[in-house]
Amino acid sequence: MTSRRAQIARMRRVALAALDRYALPDGRLTFVTHGENTTFRHDSPAGRHLVRVHRPQRHGRDVDSSAAIRSEITWLGAIRSGTDLSVPEALTATDGATTVEATAAGQTRICSVLRWMDGRIMEESARPVHLRRLGAAMALLHHQADGWTPPPEFVRIRWDHETFFGDVMVYGETSAAGCWALLPAEVRARFASVAARMSDLDRVDDVGLIHADLHLGNALFHRGEVKLIDFDDCGTGPRLYELAVTLWELRDEEEYAPFRDALLDGYRQHREIDASRLDDFIAVRQIAFALWYTGMALVNPAFAARLDRVHRWSLAMLDEVESAT
Repeated sequence: MTSRRAQIARMRRVALAALDRYALPDGRLTFVTHGENTTFRHDSPAGRHLVRVHRPQRHGRDVDSSAAIRSEITWLGAIRSGTDLSVPEALTATDGATTVEATAAGQTRICSVLRWMDGRIMEESARPVHLRRLGAAMALLHHQADGWTPPPEFVRIRWDHETFFGDVMVYGETSAAGCWALLPAEVRARFASVAARMSDLDRVDDVGLIHADLHLGNALFHRGEVKLIDFDDCGTGPRLYELAVTLWELRDEEEYAPFRDALLDGYRQHREIDASRLDDFIAVRQIAFALWYTGMALVNPAFAARLDRVHRWSLAMLDEVESAT
């Protein structure tokens, strides 16, 4: 496995190649994250921007990555023009495109550039008020999606039973089926039990466009406002899954009940939702996360070092949510 430092260095050269396609002045490129995508902050006289180097097959084995990313950006534009929600704004390249294909260091990747958004991530210090604001923003996002008609070329992930539990996705460089096979036997059996229990997932009533990764790490809080970032997972799925993602990492916290109640209260200020199966969808989220992490551990040393811990957490989390259902 190539070292993390070498991987980031290669993606940095790809990012620099992509920036040549944008009308941005020379600036400083600073590493931000290396997980699903590799991202960099670009500071220049034109301001601060986020450069995203996208992973191939990120949106499924048979999906055109460029079309999927352009579709994400299309939805972001519709949200910005049709609501007061703060979401990222994409820059267009000099040829007017919202994505570019860049090659460097023997790597070819789809890249995109977004305007930087300021704010504070409250993942480690959230209070119920932050969950209430996030719930309200989430409901407004769903309301926008309910009234918006995507263009014919719109392509995004469909978060259905087959995507969660089948072989649609590619995690790292490994198919979902391959990740299932790599799970410890006890973990795989527990996951299969949840898949069977959720056999009716495709028949739930409230389905539409969702962010699909709206945990507290993807929300910026600034002067009483919440800004929604990282729409890389967005697609069509159950609205209750959206809330479950937010609460998932908080499920075993002592303050879970007030966090849950605040999120639901904020959401219901603008939109109704039946939360009776919330713990079921938290279990679904845990499985989606663990499969993704298993695939990423094969290509990213930082993930590999924590994989056993993630498997133990998955078993503990399923114990927690299943005892409540």
